[in-house]
Amino acid sequence: MADYAKLTQLNVVTGFLGSGKTTLLQGLLTSPRLQDTAVLINEFGEVGLDHQLLQHVSESTLLLDNGCLCCAVRGDLQQALRDLLSQRTRGEIPYFGRVVIETSGLADPVPIAYTLLADPVIQHHFRLGNIVTTVDAVTAGRVLDSYPESVKQVAVADRLILTKSDLAEAQDVSALHSRLRRLNASAPILQLEPDAPPDDALLLDDIYEGDGKSREIDNWLKASADTENHGLEHEHGSDVYSFTVRVDRPLDWTAFGIWLTMLLNRHGEDVLRVKGLLNVVDVETPVLVNGVQHIVHPPSHLDAWPDDDRRSRLIFIVRHLDEAAIRASLDVFNELANPGQDARPDRPRLRSDAPLFAGPR
Repeated sequence: MADYAKLTQLNVVTGFLGSGKTTLLQGLLTSPRLQDTAVLINEFGEVGLDHQLLQHVSESTLLLDNGCLCCAVRGDLQQALRDLLSQRTRGEIPYFGRVVIETSGLADPVPIAYTLLADPVIQHHFRLGNIVTTVDAVTAGRVLDSYPESVKQVAVADRLILTKSDLAEAQDVSALHSRLRRLNASAPILQLEPDAPPDDALLLDDIYEGDGKSREIDNWLKASADTENHGLEHEHGSDVYSFTVRVDRPLDWTAFGIWLTMLLNRHGEDVLRVKGLLNVVDVETPVLVNGVQHIVHPPSHLDAWPDDDRRSRLIFIVRHLDEAAIRASLDVFNELANPGQDARPDRPRLRSDAPLFAGPR
């Protein structure tokens, strides 16, 4: 496979019906740094008008014509991405360096990640970047109570964008912040201002993007500290919650890979996100892991530790699963593979740049 960091990044913008996804996209695509973006939009309701607006800021915009993207993700999305790639290769459309998919309001964004691993052509040319979720500050309380899809959209996000907060009461916005933080501790909560363009770093920053890598790790470390130092109560009426696992001893990479693979094979539907900064035996600098349900991206590396803490830190967002059991199982695997940190030279090791999980199960 090509260098993962050099693959064309595919970003996902999701959020419940009427939460401001298209408004966010229109603002983002005015950025000069995002002018080489192709956009795939789920045609739903009045999206045709939105598509015409988007054409003014993105020359290579495509539109899916057959309803909900959630339902079409393993068919039409694959073909749309293949067509984009083919047209770019033949010079029939302007060059694009990034693809943004705007999902329908009821979509589960995770199958988009599956698409990248299910199709060998797509996997060779595209990689999944950030998942950005818009949340309507006025209606979010009712929506999160009534629609499990909205909870999933929040839980798997890398960025949470609060919209229409100027129309909501301040105490309601504060309560919503707390609720979103319980559902997803690792995603920064950002406010979309009505008269200001959104920060293009929403799409540009991730763990494979140069300077964006450091900013992304800062977000992870802050989330890890928040969950450990302050604790987060489980969301009332929901089994989705966030927590951080810290491991004092260096991790054996082989054992960690087996442990994570087994965890995702058994509980992948309920491990909504996992992000980690790992201290790996015989590796001088931290190894970064990032997963969305069954999907684990290829590991990335930092050039140096970002602080004096050398412990491994794993942020989990789970549904129904027991935090204590996850902690205990990782400890057992690491102890069996690395008793007293005395590594056996004859024990086979998995390279720290090898994928932990080859594809969806």
